[in-house]
Amino acid sequence: MKKKIKIALLGFGTVGKGIYYSLKNHPKRISKTIGFEIEVVSIVVKHLEKHQDFEDNKLITTDFETVIQNPEIDIVLEAIVGKEPAFSYLSQSIKAGKHIITANKEMFAHHGEELLELSQKHDVNIGFEATTAGGIPVINTIGKLFQFNEIKKITAILNGTSNYILTQMRVQKLPFNIALKQAQELGYAEADPTNDIEGYDSFYKLMILGQLIYGKQPDWSSVNREGIVNITAKEIEDYNLEDKRIKHIASLELQDNTLTASVKPVVISSEHPLYSIEGVENAVVIEGDVVGQITLSGPGAGAFPTASAMLEDLCLILQSERSTTSSPILAKAIL
Repeated sequence: MKKKIKIALLGFGTVGKGIYYSLKNHPKRISKTIGFEIEVVSIVVKHLEKHQDFEDNKLITTDFETVIQNPEIDIVLEAIVGKEPAFSYLSQSIKAGKHIITANKEMFAHHGEELLELSQKHDVNIGFEATTAGGIPVINTIGKLFQFNEIKKITAILNGTSNYILTQMRVQKLPFNIALKQAQELGYAEADPTNDIEGYDSFYKLMILGQLIYGKQPDWSSVNREGIVNITAKEIEDYNLEDKRIKHIASLELQDNTLTASVKPVVISSEHPLYSIEGVENAVVIEGDVVGQITLSGPGAGAFPTASAMLEDLCLILQSERSTTSSPILAKAIL
């Protein structure tokens, strides 16, 4: 008889729903490949009234303590916006011996080191693939496949919303505010789009990559962070006539033991590996000292790319459970 793994979801917005419906619509995938059945037994939300029409609303609760007090819950998947209560919830989950998976880039940029130390102390795994580049498996690629190579530099488009806006401004010749409204209507941008269009989202993701790759983050106050709000359709059109494009690029580089980073609009030519990254796509260019340049690309905004990354982490944790050993990627301390 297959073991049933019980999970809790923290947050039931776009990503939380993506996880729930992915599991509901593909119930046999994890069971077939890994040998565990998955059951969502609790969904913790802030406002009950927003979820009255949800089909399984008996799962909905505002009481996080029910998760901590339930010894049958093995894994907690968190998709809350902001540092709190996400950090407190995950800390308590780890102390209760539950594996955790997070998509919360702001929280993890601030508290990832603490959570990883805590997870080692309590012998649980952390999955954080979804914090960085949507559906692109950049965390696990770096953690597993870049053991020999030293990574010299990362150049990336890490925010699908800003990339979508810049693409629409060029292709459709739209002003910034109309392209932003489109992104909001399609669910790519929040009602308050500040984190996306001012570069904070990419900044947090870059800090997570810095910790993962180099064991440290740049001094936050030294990072040049610029958004896309001042870019005009005319600028984009003028560069387009020269076969150039404006992209919102995050870069990270270690030189002379100093880690430097920036998040800003950059004008690039058609030879650049990020030139053809359009719409909500994300891409990460990794420069290894032996392998050279590798580019990973894929969807970076929307419910299912992020949910996909969290579910891949879920599979890795279940594989480690099956083998009774810690996953070398998920348990890797980025200290």
